[in-house]
Amino acid sequence: MSTFDKAVSINPYFKIKEENMDACKGFLARFCELVGSNEKDCLFYNFTFMGDVLCCREAYKDAAAIMAHLENCGAALGEFLGIAELLRIEVHGPAEELDKLKDAFADFNPDYYVCECGIGN
Repeated sequence: MSTFDKAVSINPYFKIKEENMDACKGFLARFCELVGSNEKDCLFYNFTFMGDVLCCREAYKDAAAIMAHLENCGAALGEFLGIAELLRIEVHGPAEELDKLKDAFADFNPDYYVCECGIGN
C-alpha cells in the first residue's frame, strides 16, 4: 500500500484582477508560510497561474489533514477572497475521505472526483 491510500487533493481556482496581482502574490507567500510551519500532513502545496487565473494545487494525507488546513488557513482565505474571485473548487480522493469533507466544503459547492485506482510512492 502506498502512503496515498487516503490522500485527498484540492484544486481551487481563482480569478485575479490585474490591479490585485501584487497583493495576491503577497498572500501566496503568507499561505506557504502558514502551511509549511503548521501542517505536517500536507503532501504538497503550490500555486500555478494561467494568465489571470490562479490555481492552488494542494494535497493532504487524509480528510483530517484537510480539516486542520482549513482551521489553519481559514482566516487568511477569508481575507484573500477580498481580492480574488473563487471560480470553482475540485476535491479529489477516495469516497470515504470525500464524505468526511462535504459539510466543511458545502458553502463552496465543489466538484468531487472519486478516486477509483492508482499508485503512489
